[in-house]
Amino acid sequence: ANLGIGIPMMAANFIKGITVTLQSENGILGLGPFPRPGEQDPDLINAGKQTVTVQEGGSFFSSDKSFAMIRGGHVDLTMLGGLQVSADGDLANWMIPGKMVKGMGGAVDLVGSAGTQVVVTMEHTAKGSHKILPHCTLPLTGKNVVNKIITEKCVMEVVDGVGLVLTEIADSETVDSIKTSTGASFEVSPKLQLLQQIDV
Repeated sequence: ANLGIGIPMMAANFIKGITVTLQSENGILGLGPFPRPGEQDPDLINAGKQTVTVQEGGSFFSSDKSFAMIRGGHVDLTMLGGLQVSADGDLANWMIPGKMVKGMGGAVDLVGSAGTQVVVTMEHTAKGSHKILPHCTLPLTGKNVVNKIITEKCVMEVVDGVGLVLTEIADSETVDSIKTSTGASFEVSPKLQLLQQIDV
């Protein structure tokens, strides 16, 4: 799995009870959780230049080999942040026109790789504006690539031929409040459940 910069990368701290091998585009396989304060190694960083740890048996390699893994379909899942997601699973996450952008990064390769499940983790709205929309208005990272959206309010899946399906909801929300804060229409799963949490 590959974890994007920001909210997705925090997931590395909460993997328990299962084995997940994390990859970073800058050439690390076997990423661990963030280091404890005082234990950071400034020479050990992820693609977002954050200090990280590496699990026992981890390995290091060049960026070209890292992207060969990604483009070759060897990454089963990627978690990315998002600026906008459409009802059809389009993703915009790399730039806002008129603002400085450092580059597209590895997101285009990650979402364009056949067989890779794409999970977007983001805040449900941005300064009161919808981020889940009928169509993205920002430049696209990928078209019809998102499989699941996770926000602080709910979890939605993107289902072919159906669109968005609400599958989990926070206990502080209702279906109507999700409708208000979502710019696109969605179906409600008959198996709708409370937003799953982990023990920390």
